[in-house]
Amino acid sequence: MKEAIVRILKKALKEKGINLSEAEIEKFIEIPPSSEMGDYSFPCFFLAEKLKDNPSQIAIELREKIGNASVEFEDIQTQGPYINFFVNRKALAKRIVFQILSQKDDFGKANIGKKEKALIEHTSINPNASPHVGRARNAIIGDSIVKILDFLGFKTETHYYVNDVSKQIAMLVLANAESLSFDKMLGKYIEISKKVEKSKKLEQKVFSWLKKFESGDKEAEKKFEKITRTCVKGQSEILKKLGIQYEFFDYESNYLERSKEILEALKKTGKLRKDKDNRLYLDQSNTELKGMMKSPVLVLTRSDSTGLYPLRDIAYTMEKMQIAEKNMIVLGEDQKLYFLQLKEALKLLSSGSPEVVHYSFINLLDSEGKSKKMSTRKGDVVLLEDFFDDLVAKAKKEITKRKTKGNPEVVAIAALKYKILKNSPNKLIQFDPDEALNFEGDTGPYILYSYARASSILKKEPKLEKFEVHDLEEKEIELVKKLSQFPEVVLSAYKNLNPSLIANYSYQLAQVFNEFYHACKVIGSEEQEAFRLSLVQSFRQVLKNALWLLGIETVEKM
Repeated sequence: MKEAIVRILKKALKEKGINLSEAEIEKFIEIPPSSEMGDYSFPCFFLAEKLKDNPSQIAIELREKIGNASVEFEDIQTQGPYINFFVNRKALAKRIVFQILSQKDDFGKANIGKKEKALIEHTSINPNASPHVGRARNAIIGDSIVKILDFLGFKTETHYYVNDVSKQIAMLVLANAESLSFDKMLGKYIEISKKVEKSKKLEQKVFSWLKKFESGDKEAEKKFEKITRTCVKGQSEILKKLGIQYEFFDYESNYLERSKEILEALKKTGKLRKDKDNRLYLDQSNTELKGMMKSPVLVLTRSDSTGLYPLRDIAYTMEKMQIAEKNMIVLGEDQKLYFLQLKEALKLLSSGSPEVVHYSFINLLDSEGKSKKMSTRKGDVVLLEDFFDDLVAKAKKEITKRKTKGNPEVVAIAALKYKILKNSPNKLIQFDPDEALNFEGDTGPYILYSYARASSILKKEPKLEKFEVHDLEEKEIELVKKLSQFPEVVLSAYKNLNPSLIANYSYQLAQVFNEFYHACKVIGSEEQEAFRLSLVQSFRQVLKNALWLLGIETVEKM
């Protein structure tokens, strides 16, 4: 409908001497607070200065120029400075339902990507232990963004950057952890971290192992690789349980040689300096970082000349920028300043940088209802694997109590992913498992239950025939209008890199459907039955498409 309104308004505005793009016109279109004021409205305030006239008068004159421009609207009225559009409800219902039922899994898709390659790096957990639940947010957001891009025609690549040249791995090497199984790594890491923290001598041994590894020492390489592979495999298996997988694992150690070239290139910029401790750093004092940091510098090497993470990250990012036309990365909010530093370093080397999605963290509520932060180094964590197993057990208990059907793992994944994705990435999450698993309210299980309810209706129906649209009840048109918004919501989620827009739409769609279900009889509703069955089928299809973008599987029974 918005497309039709934009088309009409663009022509009318041009006749008034105002040339606006379709995107400029669309951003002003609103949905009125009441259906009595129309289905869409266009405010004319912003035109007052350009046309040197009263907004209300401008609205009247534009309405006159529109005339009877489209059969898609039953009426177009003015009310003060607004032009209000009343949709032809029968025409809209027939068009949207037919479109959904014919396009099915493709409804909402758009070929924006045109098979352009899009590289998304996400998760990238330090390969030193089993991940805690806070790390799940990166993976879940990243996976949803990958699906949105794929849905819109991009050829996606999912990358996981493995930080195998790190102090954390070196500490595990010092602790002889290469023979340990994955489930033992966390305990060993916590143990050695505490020891190293109290001993400068042990810390120097850690750095000694790092230097050996960077110098190509075969014994060091073997130890580092064994620990890293064990951890990456273990982490991948845990995330796979959530339906999250990766196409490429990019190892930091592969960029050791390239890092030397980066240092040489940075020397030529005149911005590479050496401090009193013999460390090399990048002077960033004449950048936008000046107002953010007391001393804007990016340290690239240690005093023993071993490289630091930022140096190899520069090399890695430059390579990524060459692989794909569109590049994205998901990072925690604690990485905001670092990413800006990285971006400034890349500018010096005439390289672009990825689009970034920063996310806030997850705090769990303890037994007293207080927020609890997590730290792997201190051992103050709730492991993702344990947390998920607990969610599955709680989901099973809830399903049994309600005497319903459903796969506890699917319900648990829906609860976890929806709770994380319904919040904008920059919003802190207080995660209460009992609230997330509630079958009523703004939760994943509620949305799954709505889908299952629609499935139960369709199982009773005869084979769908061609439908005719008769006089529509208010709850029917509300559902049609909500269904019609899906393609626009997907586009908005893509433009803002914000899956929460799709998650919240899913909940709103489920709400509108349930209101329709209670207000309108479907089976046995005589002449309305064929259309209402088609409407239920349309709801089920659109909700399925939306949940797929969130990485949530649907269930037929619940």
